[in-house]
Amino acid sequence: MSGMRNDRPAIAPLPPMDRARQVTETLASYIDSARLAAGDRLPAERELMAALGVGRSTIREVIRHFQALGVMETRKGSGTYLLKPITSATIHMPLSVDTASVRDALLQTLEVRRGIECEAGMVAARKRTAADLANIERKLDEMERVHLEKGSSGPEDLAFHLAIYDATHNPLFRQLLEQMREAFERFWEKPFDRPDFARRSFPYHRTLFNAIAAQDTEAARRETLKILDVVEEDIKEMSK
Repeated sequence: MSGMRNDRPAIAPLPPMDRARQVTETLASYIDSARLAAGDRLPAERELMAALGVGRSTIREVIRHFQALGVMETRKGSGTYLLKPITSATIHMPLSVDTASVRDALLQTLEVRRGIECEAGMVAARKRTAADLANIERKLDEMERVHLEKGSSGPEDLAFHLAIYDATHNPLFRQLLEQMREAFERFWEKPFDRPDFARRSFPYHRTLFNAIAAQDTEAARRETLKILDVVEEDIKEMSK
């Protein structure tokens, strides 16, 4: 009986477990179960190392990952703080645009956002419930009240759109678009922080609501495009 053949490939060892990924998922789950809110401090590095059985380099890699996503910040001599709530089910996506021009970065971000935002409006028009509609209208009424009083309504505008994303009953719309809007707003905050930015889109928010109320998906898409077209025109005008 001949011996074992020597020309067979060797069985490769199992790859090491992805400790950073495991720590990322575990830390997100902890934040969720502990109900940590924006502004809360996370456990210290040494405490995390002891609890998770990993080294300092792994903990720091995970913290850097969350910092890049804009959900944590480390304050020198104080610790690491949560900037926004996260869960193990949340998808976080670092958004970066490789361009030296703020104008180009804004327009590139808007190109991608336009497609997702239009789809969100259409899905909301199809799937919205009576409760969703009442919530969207409350946010719109508040937006209109503040806008008429102050001439601008940034936070109320955001709340209106978030209510639409929630009406899709697909959490990915809110997760992706909220991150895109935040990245978008960070771009323009310093170059041209104008209170009249996209003011001309104000009337289209009511017509967008009417389209969603009527469950008219094409009208919802059309009114969303009107809002984003104004945003694009103002970027081009204000960044000249």
